[in-house]
Amino acid sequence: MVLGGATMPLFLKPIFFEKIWGGNKLTQFNYDIPSESTGECWGISAHPNGKSMILNGPYAGQTLDQVWTQHRELFGDFPSKDFPLLCKIVDANEPLSIHVHPDDSYAYEFENGQYGKSECWYIIDAEEDAEVLIGTTVNSKEELENQINQDNLLESLKRVKVQPGEFYFIPAGTIHSIGSGITVYETMQSSDITYRLYDYNRQRENSSSLDVDKALDVIQYSQELPSIVPENEIIENHKCSHIVSNDFFTMVKWEVSGTLNYMKPREFCLVSVLNGDGQIIIDGEIFKIQKGSNFVLTSEDLDSVFEGDFTLIISYI
Repeated sequence: MVLGGATMPLFLKPIFFEKIWGGNKLTQFNYDIPSESTGECWGISAHPNGKSMILNGPYAGQTLDQVWTQHRELFGDFPSKDFPLLCKIVDANEPLSIHVHPDDSYAYEFENGQYGKSECWYIIDAEEDAEVLIGTTVNSKEELENQINQDNLLESLKRVKVQPGEFYFIPAGTIHSIGSGITVYETMQSSDITYRLYDYNRQRENSSSLDVDKALDVIQYSQELPSIVPENEIIENHKCSHIVSNDFFTMVKWEVSGTLNYMKPREFCLVSVLNGDGQIIIDGEIFKIQKGSNFVLTSEDLDSVFEGDFTLIISYI
């Protein structure tokens, strides 16, 4: 059943997670964070570990997974059982653990049919000389196991100095970590499965265990990392950067200045405002948006106009 006058974006309430490595930078997105060690904001999520609540309209108070299940027509009757994507902002005040995520087939078999996780990072902010770890220089499971046993894991990882505005695609099976002093926007498959190999000997209260055996099973050794060269185009005076487009998702960055008549490329699109403010006018109705806003444009939102000056990340499948 489609509710009368249901044409409207689904604005979502952010969900916060405190992390041993978290900080307080998420306040810059107009968020009221729970503590000075807030590591993640899940802006758009229907994952069981963090379900976004809808703030407006006829579905206000319901969670995104409920609306996905009960009103699939809002998502163009998309054929997957679970909502496919998750968008979050990560504030790494300290380095994250060295970890890896499984791919779909491994997660399906060993993690109760869940999605695996490939992800894409957009570097929002980075202190000078801040770096991420992506991939390993060793070529086999045995070799990596030896490095771990000799406490040499950190020496066998590829380090990359990052700058604000850069993108990195992290396919499932890529050993990785975000270093300290970096704020990242991430679009990923809707998965929360992480196998840690190393955690700087930190004491965590829960889920502290390393998962070295599973990690060694899923790491892709000697894989060449995909380098992302965004395709930039100017549309109606706005800069549009196509970041990544693959089987898992497409991620596009828009730098809007003025009025953008947005042609939605899919039945539903996930939108996060990373900077600036303004409004979106949908079929004549005006919605204020600002830095930190997260919403879903549904199949009912036919005519979308952005007005203002802002940076958006739009993700879709």
